[in-house]
Amino acid sequence: MKTDLNYIKKLLKILESGEINEIEIEEEGTRVRVVKSKPQEAVQAPQMITYAAPPMQQAPQAAAPVAASPTAPAVKTDEKKENISAGGKDLIEVRSPIVGTFYRAPSPNADPYVAVGQQVSKGNILCIIEAMKLMNEIECEYEGKITKILVENAQPVEYNQVLFLVEPN
Repeated sequence: MKTDLNYIKKLLKILESGEINEIEIEEEGTRVRVVKSKPQEAVQAPQMITYAAPPMQQAPQAAAPVAASPTAPAVKTDEKKENISAGGKDLIEVRSPIVGTFYRAPSPNADPYVAVGQQVSKGNILCIIEAMKLMNEIECEYEGKITKILVENAQPVEYNQVLFLVEPN
């Protein structure tokens, strides 16, 4: 095969007229390969949407999970006395020290740590908050009675969200 300009032009016409994208011919030691380039598609970059970050709140030092084990050590909660009355006593709000998922029990088939009306003392585990695959046990800071559980099991919670109301002894 003699490389001829007219021969190559014929190959180009075949590419342009049909749905063929590539032709390769080899004859008598001469090889001709013609590839049709695809038209450049207009690629639109995705629009970037930016949101203003909410103001940062200083988290208590003890709120950060520390262990790399499946169950992290107990995390102290932010508990705060409020002017919420129950039988003439102020109630204590037990707040979430971290963002995560709230669990009332150590496993799906286990009994909950606490129930409404139950007496709790300092150091009792109230719930677990899962954050970044770590299970953080939330301990009670006061002695009293659980008057209300404000979060449903397996629901996400925010930092400083009220989880329980406790009537102090």
